[in-house]
Amino acid sequence: MKMIEYVETPHRVVAITFDDGPNPIYTLEVLEILGKVSGKATFFMIGIHMEKHPEVVEAVKAQGHEIGNHTYSHVNLTSLAKNDALQEIERTDAMIASMAGARAAVFRPPYLDYNATIVSMCSRFGYQMIGALNTDARDWEQPGVDYIVQKTRDHVKNGSILLFHDGFGDRSQTIEAVKILVSELHSQGYEFVTVSELLQLQKAD
Repeated sequence: MKMIEYVETPHRVVAITFDDGPNPIYTLEVLEILGKVSGKATFFMIGIHMEKHPEVVEAVKAQGHEIGNHTYSHVNLTSLAKNDALQEIERTDAMIASMAGARAAVFRPPYLDYNATIVSMCSRFGYQMIGALNTDARDWEQPGVDYIVQKTRDHVKNGSILLFHDGFGDRSQTIEAVKILVSELHSQGYEFVTVSELLQLQKAD
């Protein structure tokens, strides 16, 4: 299993993803931005934040977005004993199933760091492991709105998976950048789909 960063497709689609939520401010702002263009996204949520903000999980689900597993406490799984790593994944898997009404289909390891043990755990849960093309936009470091936008533009093509953050700290730069990018891509004829929808397109093609 390799980490999926994009999908080859003739369709003009991108999958925007958000890590580290849910957050009662930024996640809801993302929902508003996407709602204006009837876009869908995938939110890779952390269990501890889901427990704090169940109403945000509900809003994400109600608007038809996808929820992916980003572990329970955002620890680097490769630094944990096998059982502890398993528990990090398992707890959030169960939480998503009960709060969103369906198990997650996609997983993103914290820090995009994984090893053979994590790969086999993903297989066991039936997950696809999801990366992204625009990791050099480094929105989590708050490098400036223009920087995030430009570095992301460089990686936009049919089937791109794009990574942003809606949790842990001040995410106002990310929100501004996403607002600009969604508007731009929408006017260029791109449709915003969930990661699972993107993977289905690949199968259909």
